[in-house]
Order: sequence, then structure tokens, then C-alpha cells
Amino acid sequence: MTDLELGSRRGGPRQQLLFGLHIDNLRMDEAVARCREALVNRRPILLGVLNAAKVVNLTRDRTLREALLACDLLLADGQSVVWASRLLGRPLPERIAGIDLFEQLLMLADRERHSVYLLGAKPEVLAKLERRINERWPGLTIAGRHDGYFNDDEAARIAADIRRSGADMLFLGMGSPKKEIFLGRFGASLGVPVLHGVGGSFDVLAGITRRAPRAWQNLGLEWAYRLLQEPRRMWRRYLVTNCAFIALTLREALSPTPELRSELSVSGFTDNGPNSKRSKQGRLIS
Repeated sequence: MTDLELGSRRGGPRQQLLFGLHIDNLRMDEAVARCREALVNRRPILLGVLNAAKVVNLTRDRTLREALLACDLLLADGQSVVWASRLLGRPLPERIAGIDLFEQLLMLADRERHSVYLLGAKPEVLAKLERRINERWPGLTIAGRHDGYFNDDEAARIAADIRRSGADMLFLGMGSPKKEIFLGRFGASLGVPVLHGVGGSFDVLAGITRRAPRAWQNLGLEWAYRLLQEPRRMWRRYLVTNCAFIALTLREALSPTPELRSELSVSGFTDNGPNSKRSKQGRLIS
């Protein structure tokens, strides 16, 4: 099995404890400011986002749980998480969607002439994404790119390419647990200040997948928009996930989940990051 450098988060004055996780109580501009601080100081910051599906899965998915605990910033990606925080009396100020943060960081890179590395998606999607980024944000530099279809034997070579590129930001358009395993193995050696797993955002910015209109986003109905696009494939997933999340929120109201702790034992690569809240726990080597 791969080396997986993951840890656990500690509470701070700008956090809310929800579902056993310390979620950062920040607005978008504050999250971007934290990333800018990491760029200035050249100290890595690992970003994570939380939505209803992750809340439902984190207790039974160890890789997901450890990855969330490892993050230097953990933000509410789903509107349902923000609503739950308010119902539970531990309010978060706003939703910070992973794709919106991705775009804000691209804007920052454009404005301040930073470089980015794109890792993930299919080769043809990556090519379209690169063209669109160059059109919308011409001030940034794409220091390198690689599609997300690589095997374990190629991972070290890709990590070396990222390191040689000198990129200021790394965006991983890959699913779980592949991106967590990659960051766990190589994150400490990449020398990249800002690391952000953006999931399917590459497909959206490349124009392959349509995102819900802004009005649907504001109402927390992006899931419903996607359901309308793929009803046969998505209805069961959303029915199960949404019902489970409601049940977990009710349980959280009656009996708050204690702080989740890492099951790992040695500090991981973001312990020295500017905003790290992790305990001295955290590397799995097996």
C-alpha cells in the first residue's frame, strides 16, 4: 500500500465543530487571503471542502476521513452543511464551493502572476481546460499539466514533474481516494504552496459539464439540477444521501459528535503549514 500522509485537525477560534470535524468559519475572501499568505510565505496549505455526501460517508470511509482531518483549511462546500450549521446553533457564514474557490485562486494567480499545475481529467478535457484558462486568465502561467489517467508506477515521475515546474498552485481534478493517496505520497516533496483537490471542476471549466444556474446554487439545489440532467443514474444516490444527511443532522442536534481524531501515528506533510490545526498524528506506512 502507498504511504499516506494524513493527520487530524484541532479546533481554533475561527472554527465550528460539526459532525466531529472542525470546519473553518470563513468567507470566500478570507479563504483566498489565507492562500495568498501561503504563497507569500512559501509554506504549503492543503485545502479541503465538505458537503452532505462526505458527511454521510466519512464515518465508514477511512481514507476520506483522514483526508478531511489532514486539511489546513476545511470549508463548507455544500449549502446543506451551512444550513445544518445554523440549525445546530454553530453557524457558518457562507458556502464556499470548491469550484468557486478554484476560480478565485485562478483570478489571484492571474492578478499576481502566479503559476499553476493542472493534474487530472482526460487528456482532451485537460486540453480544453488549458485553452479556456489561458483565455480567461492570461496573466497566470500554466507551469505544467498531466491527465488523471496514470497508474501507480507513473506517479513518482508526475510528482517529479510538478516539483521541477516550480508551480505556486496545484489543482487536482481527480476523484477520491486517488488524489488523497497522491498527496499523501508526494505532497511533502512537491514544494507547492497551495494544494486544492477540485474533483469534477475541470470538466465544468472546460465546458464539458454544465453547472446549475446561479439561482439554483443560491437555493442549495445544485444536486436537483444534476438529478434533472441524469435522473436514472442519480436519483437513488441523492435519495439515500439526502435522507441520511437529514438523519445525521437530527442526531447531531440531540447528541453532538465528539471531535474525530486521526487513527494514524506520525505527523504528516502539512503540520508546518501556516494554518495547520493538526495534532502530531498522521502518517500511514503499510
